[in-house]
Amino acid sequence: MWLFVLFLAIPLIEIALFVQVGGLIGLWPVLAIVVGTAFAGTYLVRNQGLQAMGNLQKSFSNLSDPSEPLAHGAMILFAGALLLTPGFFTDACGFALLVPGVRSWVFGRLRERVVAKSFTMGAGPQGPAGGPNNQPHGMGGPADGPVIDGEFEEISQGEKPTHEGSGWTKH
Repeated sequence: MWLFVLFLAIPLIEIALFVQVGGLIGLWPVLAIVVGTAFAGTYLVRNQGLQAMGNLQKSFSNLSDPSEPLAHGAMILFAGALLLTPGFFTDACGFALLVPGVRSWVFGRLRERVVAKSFTMGAGPQGPAGGPNNQPHGMGGPADGPVIDGEFEEISQGEKPTHEGSGWTKH
């Protein structure tokens, strides 16, 4: 229900802001502001997205918890979508999500509401890379070799196939 209210309220807020701001400064300045915020937002999202990718790679290389860099990257992506959407309210929300302090605050609120049951890195219950027989994949385990994808149908002993055999099976 709250998602429906959100999808109904945001366009109404945007229309009201367009009417109010357009009445104060005119049509062409409003259009220039909307296009300018889209270009500025694209530039900022690109730069901060590259920085977030670097932070994510750093957390992976340090074997630390990647949830915060992933959340920051997702919020930057969401900010980009908001900034490309024409409107003053969505632009304000998008620019707010580009502020690292706001993203940290949002991540803190989300972290309070989400509980992780478990988090493991490295060797798990099936070995270093999760392969069978405690062997990493590609190291001579049963899963190595070519994989042939196919479909099959079981035929009971009493039934005979309705076609001649292909030579691959015994009938």
